[in-house]
Amino acid sequence: MNFPAPVTLTPLAGIPLIAAGDDLAAVLCGALEQTGATLADGDVLVLAQKIVSKAEGRLIALESVTAGPRAIELGEQCAKDPRLVELILAEADEVMRVRPGVIIVRHRLGLVLANAGIDQSNVDHDGGAAALLLPLDPDATCQRLRAAVAERTGKTVAVVIIDSLGRAWRNGTLGTAIGVAGFPALLDLRGRPDLYGRTLETSELGLGDEIAAAASLVMGQAAEGTPAVLIRGLALPAATGTAADLVRPRALDLFP
Repeated sequence: MNFPAPVTLTPLAGIPLIAAGDDLAAVLCGALEQTGATLADGDVLVLAQKIVSKAEGRLIALESVTAGPRAIELGEQCAKDPRLVELILAEADEVMRVRPGVIIVRHRLGLVLANAGIDQSNVDHDGGAAALLLPLDPDATCQRLRAAVAERTGKTVAVVIIDSLGRAWRNGTLGTAIGVAGFPALLDLRGRPDLYGRTLETSELGLGDEIAAAASLVMGQAAEGTPAVLIRGLALPAATGTAADLVRPRALDLFP
């Protein structure tokens, strides 16, 4: 019997605090060197959303935000700063639920998120209250990083941007892919045989999310300071895809 090759996950050391305009490809290559790791074709680089958002200048000072009437109204309902609510509304295509402490929205990227994925943890508030928004286009960022890393190293790697998202009917957050390049984020297994030769009819694997969850275990969720992970040993399909492929079309959503 043939067994899968071992898969290793290595946190990258020495990544500094990221600021707007930083070259993430250069940062990653520096972290690889400091970790004592070298890239190989087929490796996967997984990045936390926060360092990508910071590099892309998505940190917004709340003092620069003017809350409109709807943001003020919703802020009263959920006990949130109306300026923060204004940012949530700007990132949202639709407000789905409002509860004390949280606003659930359908984000412009298609994801259903608490507070539009906007976070105030692990950001610098010394200059006043601030909030960090998701990257503008995480899939495009992954493509650019993949190309930049290939230019620097000559290696063909996959890139994943992840965030910690909640799930319907489940407590706790889980590492989830919000940007993917270099492999199919959604792997269609339909038509393949199972162990008994029966043809799979409905099986689709959220490969991007499985990689994200594994990397999230290594990154941690608080003050660990390890926002990038190198994964080696995955036999990824040659096809490519995007994290957008993981978003179920609304027409197929049984729980709109």
